[in-house]
Amino acid sequence: MNPKRFPNTYIIIFAIIALCAIATWFVPGGEYIHNADGSTSFVEQPAQAQTWQIFTAFLNGFTKQAPIIIFVLIIGGSFWMVNQSRAVEVGIKSFLVWTRKLERNALLAKIGVHNLIMSLIMIVFSLFGAVFGMSEECIAFVTILVPLAISMGYDSITGLCLVYVAAHVGFSGAFLNPFTIGIAQDLANIPMFSGMEYRFFCWLVLTAILIAVVLCYAARVRRNPESSIMYSYDSYWRENLNSSDEGTASYTNRSSWMSFAIAMLAISIFTCAYSAGCRISIGNSSFRAVWLLPAAELLFVWLSVVSLRKSVHLYVLNLLCFTMVYLIIGVLAFQWYLPEISALFLAMAITIGIATGLSGNDIVKSFLEGAKDIMSTALVIGLAAGIVIILRDGRIMDSILHTLELSLADSGKGGALSMMYGLQTLINLAIPSATAKAAITIPVMAPFADLIGLSRQATVLAFQFGDGFTNMITPTSGVLIAALAMAKIPYAVWVKWVWKFILLLIVLGFLLLLPTICMSLPGF
Repeated sequence: MNPKRFPNTYIIIFAIIALCAIATWFVPGGEYIHNADGSTSFVEQPAQAQTWQIFTAFLNGFTKQAPIIIFVLIIGGSFWMVNQSRAVEVGIKSFLVWTRKLERNALLAKIGVHNLIMSLIMIVFSLFGAVFGMSEECIAFVTILVPLAISMGYDSITGLCLVYVAAHVGFSGAFLNPFTIGIAQDLANIPMFSGMEYRFFCWLVLTAILIAVVLCYAARVRRNPESSIMYSYDSYWRENLNSSDEGTASYTNRSSWMSFAIAMLAISIFTCAYSAGCRISIGNSSFRAVWLLPAAELLFVWLSVVSLRKSVHLYVLNLLCFTMVYLIIGVLAFQWYLPEISALFLAMAITIGIATGLSGNDIVKSFLEGAKDIMSTALVIGLAAGIVIILRDGRIMDSILHTLELSLADSGKGGALSMMYGLQTLINLAIPSATAKAAITIPVMAPFADLIGLSRQATVLAFQFGDGFTNMITPTSGVLIAALAMAKIPYAVWVKWVWKFILLLIVLGFLLLLPTICMSLPGF
């Protein structure tokens, strides 16, 4: 595939910004006002024509997305340290040896060991998206699963589907996600997480479709690797994975034991300080888990000693695995977000640098090389955020939304629900934030649903589907741009591959909405 056939990502996004700026000259302005009683009303305002602001949008977008940009730079630097240790390469080769042994089993060979492994990975990440709204957190896993997929004979798109797409399909069909369902149901004045039974069914259907699509695509790529749209781009991964074994020989050193001592001390302090308040929150329920942090610490100590007696590479993989373990614990028990997760990966990078015998200066140098490698992604994230800024500063975002909402007035139940769904899907292309979108649309749509005899739960489900599916294609999503950069997939190439899958999900979402009109469902 010739890369010159695709426009550069920067060109695509800048062109969208320019089109939005042109629209501010012709589209009437307006904005939503949130009243004291909780209702929302639309007020006409003069539009603010945008001209040279298409250039300031970059800086403003960079400022708006600063947290995720810094997060991406830290992730890039941290995983550069991991890759430099060659630990992931060693781990992948060991994993492939293990899968070949499993294929000797007749039953597993018939099912397909790779199919089973990929299905389990997608189910796990889809669950993460459905339960606690995993989004930004999945970026860290991309650098692990993309090279794994390529080593198994697939491509980077397959690897991205295992983690990013799986998490966002789960996000779309969530049954406990507080960031979509929780907020939307609260704004709609219905019991939080009610109607979970049908939402769980929707999650099962969407996840099953995801697995079927990805496994079919992966099988085709494995039969003929050159058929992949990413074949030429994936040379980066193949060259790194097929490099010589120099530097991957098993060894241990004094620095690795020192690294273990530092990590154990830090984890012990964290356990003592936070184990008493450890409470796992899943959806609307929670339970105390004072045992969780001590158990994780004991497991870390045991596996670290075992791995250090074999090689530094195994110990680095152990550090990486427990970084993910503490990430999940932090999100579920302590509501960690970007600042805490960034700190966790920064600590991991320093600990790995010590374990591999690097000096302080070398650790800094290596980390900066990783951050520099991912800097282009940071620029894209900032530029993409400029799309929303132009629309908002031009005062046409809310007026476009209001015009679309007026089109619902003359529709019946089915027409209104389908138009609500389409409206949410279109809005999500410009506003990927579920919280912001819910605050704007739900207070308007929920009362309208009452007027036409439509369940408010159906309105929330339309919001949920509309909010989720197009997250995987909109250039205004910083998470998507970051994940693509980690996987080394150009945005234009990704769009060319994913649009059919997104269309399938949108159609499937509509079909799953229909029973909320025709059938009596629990909670609806």
